[in-house]
Amino acid sequence: SGVLNKIMYISESFMQIDGNVARMDEILNIPEMPETSHTKKPVGDDVAFHDVSFSYTGDVSEKALENVSFSAKQGQITAIVGPSGGGKTTLCNLIPRFYDVSSGCVKLDGVDVRKLQLHSLRSHIGVVQQDNYLFSGTVLHNIAYGRPEATREQIIEASKLAGAHEFISSLPNGYDTFIGERGVKLSGGQKQRISIARVFLKDPPVLILDEATSALDNESERLVQQSLEKLAHGRTVFTIAHRLTTIRGADKILVLTEDGIAEQGSHEELIAKGGIYKELYSMYSDMR
Repeated sequence: SGVLNKIMYISESFMQIDGNVARMDEILNIPEMPETSHTKKPVGDDVAFHDVSFSYTGDVSEKALENVSFSAKQGQITAIVGPSGGGKTTLCNLIPRFYDVSSGCVKLDGVDVRKLQLHSLRSHIGVVQQDNYLFSGTVLHNIAYGRPEATREQIIEASKLAGAHEFISSLPNGYDTFIGERGVKLSGGQKQRISIARVFLKDPPVLILDEATSALDNESERLVQQSLEKLAHGRTVFTIAHRLTTIRGADKILVLTEDGIAEQGSHEELIAKGGIYKELYSMYSDMR
């Protein structure tokens, strides 16, 4: 009985390993995004989507985005809201070319992003996600990931702007404290402020905030939101909103559904329209 159980356990372990190896092989064999140009990015930072459609599988009947058109001017905040599965993250992933459009085009300062050098394009875009990856190493090295050649003084200045300097200074070895794989020794709010410090250090003109505060408690959200507002100032910002009260001041709100952009306008305009956005906002307000 004992031997049989051990054989079954080993057999199950091998099956799990085989599945993991197959998945790892699948990931490692994903082709890299092709370098299509050596053209560096022009000066401006306007972003425009022109009749963009996208499918992960290449099957036109399974489009994640369809016929999406809008523009975002330099310095404006564009918030993207809508039901789950509407393509909010997919839309933002097309700007730094994590994926390429199936049809239409995404332009940065009037230039198709596929005609820009990948490194140049991505160096001008900063991303703060719900769950940002922190590496096993010191706080200093984790922040410097945003700009490896930065000096210690520049890293400290970025941390102050992100509202992270105070808690970092209170750690056992300050900026030289080891924080463990994925930042296991830090709270969610602390990890997020280190991620924001990275982006302050990188200083990109275009910023993507992908539900950056949705996993935090109220106090951490308040602190992180203050840092994000400071970070957003003067940049072209795309923010995917989970908590709708955080995007009332956006210059433009896009309501994205499976059928494309259903509504767009300011908070006041969309509330007055009495459509999908008003319904989403009312539902969120009632839940709070």
